[in-house]
Amino acid sequence: MNHIAGIPRLQMQIRSLEDCIDQENPIRFIDAFVEQLDLEKLGFEMKTLKSEGRPSFESTTLLKIYLYGYLNGLRSSRRLESECVRNIEMQWLTLGLFPNYHTISDFRKDNPKALKNVFKLFVSFLKDIDLIGGQTVAIDGTKSRAHNSKKNNYNQKKIDRHIAYIDEKSNEYLKQLEENDIKDDYIKVSNIQEKLDRLKHNKIKYELLQELLENSGEPQISTTDPESRALLVHGQVVEVCYNVQTAVDDKHKLVVATHTINRNDRNALSDIAIEAKENLHAESFVAILDKGYHNGREIQQCKDANIVTIVAPSVIVNSNTHGTTPDYVVTNFIYNEVNDCYTCPQGNTLNTSGTWHKKTRDENSSYQFKKYRTPACKTCPVKHLCTGRAKGGREIERSEFAAAVEANNTRYKENAALYRKRQEINEHIFGTIKRKWGYYYTNLKGLEKVNGEHSLIMLVYNIKRCFSILGIPNLIEKLKNWVSPYKKALYFIQNCFILSLYALVFIYRSESSTENRKAYKSYNGVI
Repeated sequence: MNHIAGIPRLQMQIRSLEDCIDQENPIRFIDAFVEQLDLEKLGFEMKTLKSEGRPSFESTTLLKIYLYGYLNGLRSSRRLESECVRNIEMQWLTLGLFPNYHTISDFRKDNPKALKNVFKLFVSFLKDIDLIGGQTVAIDGTKSRAHNSKKNNYNQKKIDRHIAYIDEKSNEYLKQLEENDIKDDYIKVSNIQEKLDRLKHNKIKYELLQELLENSGEPQISTTDPESRALLVHGQVVEVCYNVQTAVDDKHKLVVATHTINRNDRNALSDIAIEAKENLHAESFVAILDKGYHNGREIQQCKDANIVTIVAPSVIVNSNTHGTTPDYVVTNFIYNEVNDCYTCPQGNTLNTSGTWHKKTRDENSSYQFKKYRTPACKTCPVKHLCTGRAKGGREIERSEFAAAVEANNTRYKENAALYRKRQEINEHIFGTIKRKWGYYYTNLKGLEKVNGEHSLIMLVYNIKRCFSILGIPNLIEKLKNWVSPYKKALYFIQNCFILSLYALVFIYRSESSTENRKAYKSYNGVI
């Protein structure tokens, strides 16, 4: 025989699904993990048997399907349905059940918060088995394309441009209409009238969009996915997308916190940092971030939450910088915290009246600041080097968050080597998820649902990474020995109940023995 022979198709075989699955197959961990969960406490919608109709599928089955799908690059509910039929691993996982694509799709759409809770619970598991250090965390964001094209995203400038074009073309067609009326060309008149009607219909559409934009109070609107936004991806490239924020622990590069927003990074620092702190149950940790997160208010909020930030400073913007030489930039002015004043390089003191002024950068970013001036600028010999073209002398603005920002900037300078590790900690995660797995977009609509999907993606990333760190059998063994927070709470309640019973028995026995002693004394007295 020149070749290896296969098994005849008509030959009968006696074997179970269990025999087909290797002990180190990832689906064994998926099954063990989901069976450990109390899905009702995690917030999943629990289907109940109705008086009519067929029974529903268990939520555990549908969660196993999605974990298997995302681990293997399958997100489409229709593809997951076909996998349940043809894939022997999926048959083992679902016990031979074949949910249809509607049921599979609805499970993901209906349980975004619960999926996020599963991610948080897995972080607790990683913390308990010592795979998370909880000392240093790198935070960054990446853009995930929304289910909304740039064509269906509008701002005021774009709407004005469309309306102006419609008005221009309408006037052009009206002139043509007058000319053809004189020539009595019926065919051309009919064609022009159709174009005018179409332009009129389009103008109504843009006027409605303008009204919707004004009522929303937002700078832009999206018509397919209303919560998606046009965001700067890199350079001058703009995409309609969501911004996925992640916090990654430095010990094994595992994601400890994630959520999705529809704005840029500038106002995102405190939310993701505080979420990471809650997930880690840590008193404090060091958060490393790039300059896109440098925001005084956000740094101050992290400081209030006992989170140490190392954020790369953004480009320094000085007041009265027109013509200012490098020797007289604001960083060369020394601030005296006790006297609340600045000393310039020439030794003159800049004082403040103590009045707080308000500056608004955008609707989500406003802050208060004080102004510092000195009359010595009038006679200063280096005025032309310091103030440039400013006739009133040098004026320095100090934000209410300046102390927190200065402390952060000092840490950045003193920890240059630690900051350089930021990219090593979190950048490769985005490369793996977007380039290798192809998860650079979402088909779900709405911020809450997209949040749920990205929590699922980060959960799967952590699971895969744990496979590489510990191996599947070892990970399953640790999972079996793990006491989840829900079980800890249950054990605490049970122990309290048992202690209460012991206390009641002790009190009862004490009271009974006292009564017995009294009765015994009375009996002896009678005798």
